[in-house]
Amino acid sequence: MKTFTSSRFWIKLLSLFTVVRGYNIAVLILAQYLTSRYILAPKANLLEIILDPNLFALILATACSTAAGYIINNFYDAEKDKINRPKKYLLEHLISQQSQLVLYFLLNGATLIAAGFVSFNAILFFLVYIFGIWLYSSSLKRLFWISNLFATLLVIFPFFAITLYFKNFDTVVVYHASFLFFLILTRDMIKDLENFKGDWVKQYQTLPVVFGYRFSKLLISLTTLMTLLPTYWLIKSSLGLMTYYFYFSIVLLLIVLIMLWEGSTQKRYLWIHNLLKVHIFFGVFGIYFIYK
Repeated sequence: MKTFTSSRFWIKLLSLFTVVRGYNIAVLILAQYLTSRYILAPKANLLEIILDPNLFALILATACSTAAGYIINNFYDAEKDKINRPKKYLLEHLISQQSQLVLYFLLNGATLIAAGFVSFNAILFFLVYIFGIWLYSSSLKRLFWISNLFATLLVIFPFFAITLYFKNFDTVVVYHASFLFFLILTRDMIKDLENFKGDWVKQYQTLPVVFGYRFSKLLISLTTLMTLLPTYWLIKSSLGLMTYYFYFSIVLLLIVLIMLWEGSTQKRYLWIHNLLKVHIFFGVFGIYFIYK
């Protein structure tokens, strides 16, 4: 009996971890600390960054609000996920939707408390972020003309918080932001190709549903090529060993274009999506090697 109870506890914990995308939250926290130390405040001491209470509060607010965002997004996408990701759907719904919504409000409450330790402006910033996530999840993601752009902005929005905190608006920061924006936008549009079946059944007005595969691929090719512009300027910025990451980015983006046009299966799109996801993941660790 104890073994059964223990197993059920760990399965539910895994379900919760999947619902809030615990792995993504961990990478986001690491990315914000590394960005703070090596991009926004390169002259600061590492310990000084880690022990900064205001920065900690901002990153905690980001983690809580983003986790809450994953919950509300899952809530609105439940029927679609039954079609596109049935196994993932079953795992995530071992925890009732009612319990997930309670956790959603608790996490958003924790977000505002953490932001309150920084300033009233921080509270307003995260209120906008929370509202933006809800608006996207409940309605905007069904509109082809704005869904991908809005989703991408929501991903990079937390980095605006620490950028405003450090008041660093150097051109290299803009290059990094542009690179991340176009890379995530490309990944998000590929995800729409991957999720075409569920989107079509549930009448989500995504680009592939409205305009078809060919037009979507042309647009993805355009955003992929646009990613090369900030990549070029980042290479010219002499970012130490991380320069090699951007050289590799050029090769990888060309591979993505070839894979995109060579096939039209869900498995192919999943491969491309995961390839870009892993590349972003390594990019986070690559920040450590700036100026080394």
